[in-house]
Amino acid sequence: MRSPDAIRRTLPLVELGGLLLVALACLVFQLRLPGRLPSEADERAVADLLRAEARPGDAVLLFPWWTERARLYLPPELPVYGYLGSDQDDLSAHPRIWVLGQPELPRADESGFRAAFLPQRIAVGAPRRAGNLELTLYENGRHRPRHFVASEAYAKARVWLESPEGTRRECTFDGRVHRCPGPPHLYVAPEWHEILYQPRRCLWMHPPGGKERLVAEFDGVPGGTELRLEGGIIFEYAFRHEPRLSTTHYGVEDTATGEALLNISHPAGLEGVQKASRALPAGAPRTVRVWVRADNADSRQVCLDVFAEGT
Repeated sequence: MRSPDAIRRTLPLVELGGLLLVALACLVFQLRLPGRLPSEADERAVADLLRAEARPGDAVLLFPWWTERARLYLPPELPVYGYLGSDQDDLSAHPRIWVLGQPELPRADESGFRAAFLPQRIAVGAPRRAGNLELTLYENGRHRPRHFVASEAYAKARVWLESPEGTRRECTFDGRVHRCPGPPHLYVAPEWHEILYQPRRCLWMHPPGGKERLVAEFDGVPGGTELRLEGGIIFEYAFRHEPRLSTTHYGVEDTATGEALLNISHPAGLEGVQKASRALPAGAPRTVRVWVRADNADSRQVCLDVFAEGT
C-alpha cells in the first residue's frame, strides 16, 4: 500500500497528464473543425439553388439553429428561421420549408432535430449537398393559410384608450403608428421583438396601466376560420417577477356582440409566447377588438398578433 507522501508526490503528475489530455483533445477538435465548416462556394451554391427553385411562401430553417452565417448568402426574399427552439415551431405560415443543415458539426444532434421537426412533415425528393451543407425540401403539414393578420392590417385599425366606464381617448394614426395620449410608449404598430429567443414581427401594444385598456379594432375577420391570439412580454422583462408587478391581460372580443372570443392572463415571470385559439363559425366577416391592460404597466412590454387561419 502506497504511503500518503507518495500519493501526494504523484498527484501533480496525474493533474499534468489530465491537462495534457484535455489540451490534446482541444487541438484535435480545432484541427478537424475547418473540414466540417462550409466554404463560401458552398454557401453560394445553396443560395443559387434556392433562387432557382424556391416558391413564394417558402421558408428556410437552419439546422443547427445557431449556424447564422448562412443568412449572409441566402436570398433576401426568403424568410430564414434559426433560434433556440425553432426546430419545434409549426412555422404554419409556410407551406414548404427548406432545411439547411450542417449535420457534421459537433453537437449538432441530428436525431433530436428530426424528432422535433419531422412530425407532420414529408421530404420532397432527396437531400442536395454542397460541400458540408445539406439542403432538403419538406412539405409542411402544419401549414395553415392565413386569411387575416392583425399586424398586416394595422394601418386600417381604429385605436383608442378605453376606461372601465367606456369613455374613449382616441389615438391618432400618423401614417406609421397609432399614437395615443400619454407616455411615448403608448402606441400601436408592428415591430420586430424577441419573445424568449424567438424573433417575431408583432403589434406593440403596451398596456396603459390601471383599469384602462388599449384597444385596436379591426374589420374583415372572416368566419369559418380558426382565430388565434399569440403574444408575450418581450426581452428580459418577461423574467421579472417582483411582487409589485401585475398580471397582464390581453384578448379579442366581438365588436357587434361584445362576446369575449379569446383571453390570455399573463402573470409576471412567465416567459415565452402565450397562445389561445377558437373556431369561428361560418358567416359574414366580423369586426373584432384586440385589447391589453395591466394594473401595473411597469415592465409589461407586450407584443402580440391575431390571425384567422384556414385549414
